[in-house]
Amino acid sequence: MEESTIAIILGGGRGTRLDPLTRHRSKPAVPIAGKYRLVDIPISNCLNSRIRKIFVLTQFNSASLNRHIKNTYNFDIFSHGFVDILAAEQTPKSQNWFQGTADAVRQSIHHMSNYDYSHVLVLSGDQLYQMDYRKLLEVHAKDNADLTVATIPVTASEATDFGIMKTNEDGRIESFVEKPSASELDKWSSETSPEMQEKGKIFLASMGIYVFSKKMMLRLFKENPDATDFGKEIIPKAIEEGSRVSSYSFNGYWTDIGTISSFYEANLDLAEPLPAFNLYDNENVIFTRARYLPASKLTGTNLERVLVAEGCIIEASRIERSVIGIRSRIGKGTTIESSILMGNDHFATEDDFSKQDDKPLMGIGQRCFISRAIIDKNARIGNDVKITGGSHLEDGEYDCHSVVDGIVIIQKGAVIPDGYSI
Repeated sequence: MEESTIAIILGGGRGTRLDPLTRHRSKPAVPIAGKYRLVDIPISNCLNSRIRKIFVLTQFNSASLNRHIKNTYNFDIFSHGFVDILAAEQTPKSQNWFQGTADAVRQSIHHMSNYDYSHVLVLSGDQLYQMDYRKLLEVHAKDNADLTVATIPVTASEATDFGIMKTNEDGRIESFVEKPSASELDKWSSETSPEMQEKGKIFLASMGIYVFSKKMMLRLFKENPDATDFGKEIIPKAIEEGSRVSSYSFNGYWTDIGTISSFYEANLDLAEPLPAFNLYDNENVIFTRARYLPASKLTGTNLERVLVAEGCIIEASRIERSVIGIRSRIGKGTTIESSILMGNDHFATEDDFSKQDDKPLMGIGQRCFISRAIIDKNARIGNDVKITGGSHLEDGEYDCHSVVDGIVIIQKGAVIPDGYSI
């Protein structure tokens, strides 16, 4: 069944919730886990599930995403597989950019007419999880469903942040509510596994992952030409009209990383001894661009719960619970705590070291202290810089940095002079 399935990964809109990380790149292109991009997660899940026809929909700052896709996902000439970018475009039928998740797929569906497919798998580009989509497709086929929604059991405190599905004993979705209030949750519980019930996870939240039969999707688009969103309009409409809408309950690790705080915590969790998201799986490989970098080099550094990518040159005194991205350079005497360094796009050269100007080298200088921060790519942080994030800081935009939820963000390519203090 996976051979007759086309996957569509939604790149999202402007990515304002991930600002300032999305000011110069689209949301799927945001670096994660030291060496990957967000889009690598759903693409890897597809490839591990033997789904080889993949479209990525985007419309903002797509240059770096295009470059990453082109340099990473190349299939051999005997394969019918592909990973293609579909950017928003004006057509005779639409003069507008994507207005929502459903509108993005509707405007792009004509690109799929050249392919033989019977099902459409709709995925989000800003989630961290590992799923075998073949199991989802099996449930869809077994239930003879028109539409299947991947759901995850959540507690009452979590349910108010999600679209909640109400299922019957056959696993068929009977009703749907978007972000219900705590006072109305009693009538929205569903049957979950005994293990989930013990944890109080009796509500089924939509994961934003859907399988449509081709005929069903085309009919819903035709009958609801003004509907722009799957979760708020298309899926409730399908349920109301009595279509067969099934639930596929997923019990593995899953997190939405669409905000700065969730992005920050999801990254740092990867540095734990036994992270919930397993990067070290022999079967479910996370693919990304092969950069052919040298091994990282560390001198005199005390490391505690640290994820270090390739090509780093580190002379720091201590790094704790942090993610250090590719080609990072960290000077002597520097301490880094609970922070994410996205790394650099290239190494410093001999000419860079010999320059006499006041501009710091790319990377982190000497005797710095950095805590609760995200350092975007190619930042230049001088010597004796102190960055201390936390609740004591007021969110906002400042001369050389931003603060979101108490997390200090140094933007891509920013220059922080010697002795600067936050």
